[in-house]
Amino acid sequence: MSTSPAGGPTRAVVVDDSRFMRTLIRTLLEDADVDVVADASNGREAISVVGEHRPDVVTMDIEMPEMNGLDAVEGIMDECPTPVLMLSAHAEEDADVTFEALDRGAVDFVTKPGGEVTSEMPRVKRELVEKIQSAAAVDLRATQRRSRPPKTETKRRPKSESTTPKPSLTALPQEGSTLVIGASTGGPNVVERVLAALPAEAGLRVIVVQHMPEGFTNRFAERLDGRCDYDVREAEDGERIGPGQVRIAPGGSHLLVTGDRAGRLTLHLSDDEPLHGVKPAIDLTMASAAEVVDAPLAGVLLTGMGRDGVEGMSRISRAGGHTVAQDEATSAIFGMPKRAIEAGCVDVIAPDGRITDETLRGIST
Repeated sequence: MSTSPAGGPTRAVVVDDSRFMRTLIRTLLEDADVDVVADASNGREAISVVGEHRPDVVTMDIEMPEMNGLDAVEGIMDECPTPVLMLSAHAEEDADVTFEALDRGAVDFVTKPGGEVTSEMPRVKRELVEKIQSAAAVDLRATQRRSRPPKTETKRRPKSESTTPKPSLTALPQEGSTLVIGASTGGPNVVERVLAALPAEAGLRVIVVQHMPEGFTNRFAERLDGRCDYDVREAEDGERIGPGQVRIAPGGSHLLVTGDRAGRLTLHLSDDEPLHGVKPAIDLTMASAAEVVDAPLAGVLLTGMGRDGVEGMSRISRAGGHTVAQDEATSAIFGMPKRAIEAGCVDVIAPDGRITDETLRGIST
């Protein structure tokens, strides 16, 4: 059974301009004991319905008449703050809008169910219900303690024009130092802040594992590339990366570090089964890095539900690496970081605005 943070069934509002889609989503959720207390066919109606019913979570379509999902998210956050889960199609234009929705206050997104009933429907249902549970558990007070990043720009800002404050380094990290970041629900904007604060002269090799559906991680990489001083791309099988490069684990594949030679990491994509129900899994990437990286290594575990990343952080710690976990006050969901802290494998607990500083301090010579 899906339960709300206050106990009892999770209460949801479904927003979509398609009657068929509203019925389909309602059926999938109610079959998993989620209480759909109301639905709405456009953004304006959604704001009113959410204010009236005060649900635990809202599923939000993007394109709707009268008021679209983006404006509805902003309206809900202004008038009756409630965790919003965006339903997004597998399309590049939808990916752009979805990330803008996260900027405006949405907490996560999931691939929208297709209209036809296929053998994939059990998987779609499972993913939707899991995302509903995660979104309903989000602490909006934590997300509101952080300033929202600027809305998505249509033009890429030259890296030399970065306005994000960078830490003043008393000592540069050793050449070849490596950082592995893991994040889940509530993570994209925090990952952005951490990377945007990395000074180019630190010259880190960075790998990011963000739980995200296939088809969205490439756009996520492009977005990050325009907002930090590093070269950010989606990881490719067999590539080698060096200082000043960031690679994002592709949705639908595990990312492993298989070699560290001549200052460059060799990356491998694996199609193995999901771990902890996710693919990519933070644990596999961190553990592989701990196994092969020779230079200083740091692991950072950010907001998210579950325990993915706990074993990976433990492996990095046992290998002599530096580990940092996001604190409870700024975590949308203090699940993964809390479990890593309880496991005794975290060196520093920090708010999102100090994670970069604490990471650099820990691996600088």
